[in-house]
Amino acid sequence: MKAVLLTGPGQPFQVANVPDPTPGPGEAVARVLACGSGLTIHHARAGRLKLNQYPRIIGHEITAEIVAVGAGVNAADIKVGDGVTAYFYFTCGHCHWCRINRETLCDNFGGYVGRECDGGYAEYIKLPARSFMKFPDGIDWRKNPAEAGVITDALATPLKVVRRARVTPHDTVAVFGAGGGLGVHMLKVARWARAKKVIAVDTAAAKFETAVKCGADITIDASAGRVAEQLLEATNGQGIDVAIDFVSNASTLEPALAALGKGGRLVTLGGNGQPVKVDAARLLRNEIEFMGSRYATRQEVMDTLELVARGEFSALVTDTAPLAEAEALHQRLDKELTIGRAALVMG
Repeated sequence: MKAVLLTGPGQPFQVANVPDPTPGPGEAVARVLACGSGLTIHHARAGRLKLNQYPRIIGHEITAEIVAVGAGVNAADIKVGDGVTAYFYFTCGHCHWCRINRETLCDNFGGYVGRECDGGYAEYIKLPARSFMKFPDGIDWRKNPAEAGVITDALATPLKVVRRARVTPHDTVAVFGAGGGLGVHMLKVARWARAKKVIAVDTAAAKFETAVKCGADITIDASAGRVAEQLLEATNGQGIDVAIDFVSNASTLEPALAALGKGGRLVTLGGNGQPVKVDAARLLRNEIEFMGSRYATRQEVMDTLELVARGEFSALVTDTAPLAEAEALHQRLDKELTIGRAALVMG
């Protein structure tokens, strides 16, 4: 099969012919129709996320069709011909955190699809059968493979965030990094959650038109460095109720905290380990919550797929390329030229 190989941190992709995978016991093989090129994948390609083995086929936001199953796979769970996507994390399913539906904190976490094993930047992918998730009726995965594949990350992650931050119709929500592939989907889901007001914060003003189309009521250009003041002005001095930060360094987290009103919640989903100054007395006085959030549980992914199938919201893919042009696609991502999500679509 043809596959895109990452041969080392920061190295350009290489297209190569590699052996077709065959399923072992408890495994299945699927033919890949599309694979999203989200920020997590791009970090791996750029060397910001190190892999335990090179060369590696990365990618996890797949749309695929099961073509073979190994011994012990129950046909009631998955069978040849099923349209599937994948759950990004390898979790045990039986530890305390998995049992209480917080499996992103799994005690026996086994890593990620596309890092600990080969992923979806190829014509075929082999995974434990449990890692595949069937598309529900209502999602036309054959007609729209790119949009179907990115649901598991681009929309499931925001769905978890609105639940974690308890977004209500009384809340003003500000999304930092709103012009990115996750940010625009966060705007969509915040609007779906009936937030009173949705504010898009970004340094790329060229992306604000899309931000408004995706649900933003107000856009704030962060390049001037007055974000906290602008957010307070936009809320008549009351402050925002929820800040969602996909950039998550000191230049965004500190203004987000400063702009929170009473009972405000800040959710961080990125960052580089940079220390952040926090006014503990203000957190106490205003009962402010500062929380992290990572990916989504299997149930949250399933819920997101069902919501898309019902037409509640949809994925936005604005940049696609064939397998052979993966490197060019990621170079566009490097230059932040993509609005929405990018994806490889197999010919």
